[in-house]
Amino acid sequence: MPLADKMRPKKIEDMVGQRHIIGKGKVLNKIIENKSIPNMILYGPPGTGKTTLANIVANTTGKKYVKLNAVNCGVKEIKEIIDENKRDLFSYNGIVLMLDEIQALNKKQQQSLLEVIEDGSVTLIASTADNPYFVIYKAILSRSSIFEFKQINKEDILIGLKRAIDKLREENIYENINVKEEALEFIAEICNGDMRSALNKLELAFNTGIDIGSNSVNITIDTIVECSSSKVLSYDRSGDDGYSILSAFHKSLRGSDADASIHYLARLIKAGDIQNITRRLLCVASEDVGLAVPQAITITEACVQSALQLGLPEARIPLAQATIYLAQCPKSFLTFLYTFFYTKPKYYLASLGDFYTKLNTYKGLLKLGKTNNVYSF
Repeated sequence: MPLADKMRPKKIEDMVGQRHIIGKGKVLNKIIENKSIPNMILYGPPGTGKTTLANIVANTTGKKYVKLNAVNCGVKEIKEIIDENKRDLFSYNGIVLMLDEIQALNKKQQQSLLEVIEDGSVTLIASTADNPYFVIYKAILSRSSIFEFKQINKEDILIGLKRAIDKLREENIYENINVKEEALEFIAEICNGDMRSALNKLELAFNTGIDIGSNSVNITIDTIVECSSSKVLSYDRSGDDGYSILSAFHKSLRGSDADASIHYLARLIKAGDIQNITRRLLCVASEDVGLAVPQAITITEACVQSALQLGLPEARIPLAQATIYLAQCPKSFLTFLYTFFYTKPKYYLASLGDFYTKLNTYKGLLKLGKTNNVYSF
């Protein structure tokens, strides 16, 4: 059994991270204490405890627990399993259905779950790594409590890793298991808030660090580096992560922070998202720099065209050039403000009518049939 499964907590008190919803007096603890479980949607990055919490919640209800993955089953299979379990002697209190990756079901498939949710025979606990407001049917959302799981911070990852070391010492026959503190800190740093990933890295380092001659295990930072690939940077072009990184890139340019701008540019280049990079650069040149440096749009356009013609990896050079240039340029929001105000019907056209009437300095005004500051045609 993998170390990550061995270390899966059985009680909510043993979970690490998610202190905004888990802890003494917090909402999930009260739900478990009262054994009154609502339909729940758990969403957040992988390895943050969604499945673990669902297991803990289900085991405290006294209901039959059924766990499915929406990737591997359709509506027909889900209904058959639910009907089969309803006839089970142990399901007289109802069924808790843990549905992993609910976003794999389309809208019509999700609608079919409403019947069993509404009659109360099934309590749904669904998990997804995507934004539920984008991927889950609204009728299910309205019948569920939604809980966000966040990346686990470094301190809590370290707590989980130290517990795992104690577990390894209990289970193994090696005389000495030597683990450097800096090695654990390095794992916590590169796991990107993913407890499962951290435990997998520790397990690999443990197996790599075995010294049969001395009947010992030595885990150093060099062992971790040897066993680890580069840190996985989260980026989903169609999800929240993608929009967040693009927004941070734009705001860094707007705030004239060249270092931060290059950091986010590097993350976008790593994801190979040249199209969105170039769009943002051109947007900043007009929206944020604007009339402060009118030639900025021309220079940025030249860098963008160079990047598109070169392609990666060479494209990173003109992209970096444009990024640093725009970050260092003075800023003027005048173009954006005028564009926003005069092209948004909600703010301007709807309130002032079809024609701009503030033309009292126009010399040919009378010849156009002006009457009481309003044109008549």
